[in-house]
Amino acid sequence: MAKSTLVVNCGSSSLKLAVLSEDFEHQAQVLVERLDTDHPSASARIDGKRESVTLEPNSDYADALATVVRLLESKDVLTGDPLVIGHRVVHGGENFSSATVIDEAVIGAITACNDLAPLHNPINLIGIEATRKLYPDVPQVAVFDTAFHQTLPSYAYLYALPRRCYQDWGVRRYGFHGTSHAYMLKQLGERLDKPANALSLISAHLGNGCSITAIEKGQSRDTSMGLTPLEGLVMGTRSGDVDPGLFDFLQQKGLSRDSISRMLNRESGLLGLSGKTNDMRAIVEARDAGSATARDAIDVFCFRLARYIGAMMASLSRIDGLVFTGGIGENSATIREQTVAHLQLLGFTIDQNRNAQNGRQSSGRIDSGNGHAIYVIPTDEESMIAREAVDAAYPDTPKNH
Repeated sequence: MAKSTLVVNCGSSSLKLAVLSEDFEHQAQVLVERLDTDHPSASARIDGKRESVTLEPNSDYADALATVVRLLESKDVLTGDPLVIGHRVVHGGENFSSATVIDEAVIGAITACNDLAPLHNPINLIGIEATRKLYPDVPQVAVFDTAFHQTLPSYAYLYALPRRCYQDWGVRRYGFHGTSHAYMLKQLGERLDKPANALSLISAHLGNGCSITAIEKGQSRDTSMGLTPLEGLVMGTRSGDVDPGLFDFLQQKGLSRDSISRMLNRESGLLGLSGKTNDMRAIVEARDAGSATARDAIDVFCFRLARYIGAMMASLSRIDGLVFTGGIGENSATIREQTVAHLQLLGFTIDQNRNAQNGRQSSGRIDSGNGHAIYVIPTDEESMIAREAVDAAYPDTPKNH
């Protein structure tokens, strides 16, 4: 029987699991939330059908993994050991430019990046350890959010700080969402029947976290997120770019370092601007109902995004397309239309009918045909992680993807 690939994504209090076939088709997806609380919750979709999952109170990552694996085995989704297990790891620093088979040295290198991603890497390591105990004989592969951006030139990744900040502490732009941006490169290449190294595009991943990347001849050349995922675009609860002087200003107002960090990461962005929610669908509805704060949230979000699209053009010699992806990018015709309205001088115009259909009736194209191509392409980070994990674990196997 053909073996499946297991993809594991551990968040700060959640666990996502996916099982993919040899052809990288989704067989099962599981979401576990509120881990280490009295009321953890879990939902599963197996072969397109919802399945109930019951977790014990205060279940941790290891408990949840074991419970979910037992469910998948009982449903014959997992039969025997998986072919390979791919782990999403947020930060690889400068150590990793591609997916890497996990051994003790790799675990040590991931641990060394904990200071760069204190909310993510330690949790990623917990997931790795728990899965290695469940499947000690299965190759485990780390797929890094930062790896795709290791092709950034020094002028794009260096901050204008004293050199010791980079040399001693690794302070530089790393970029994130690399798996999603790499998937956009792959998908656009298939649509245009071009190899990756012949493609140049701007990829906008817009969800609760948002980032944008300029890809020149198949390589990341600039990106909006920086040392951490806080820099760049307005996001669901993250501020994106602010004046660095804000930190001193807020401290003078009596805010602690922790409260400032919490504000910028969890209380800002769309939530902070709207004053109510980080859900773009609800914000659009509120704006249409007359809410001034919702209008401000959308206006700032779209203008910041358009400004970054313009900035990304500086890294390209030509452009095959502007690609929107992620929950907002794929589903909000309003946000795409308002953003592109700022970009007519740069040669971007939108077709309202195609845009309203999210490109479903036009092979993803939503532009008017009178300028640069604009696409809506659904992301699938899990299948990309699975592909990279298989390639890393079995490098001599002929590729069918």
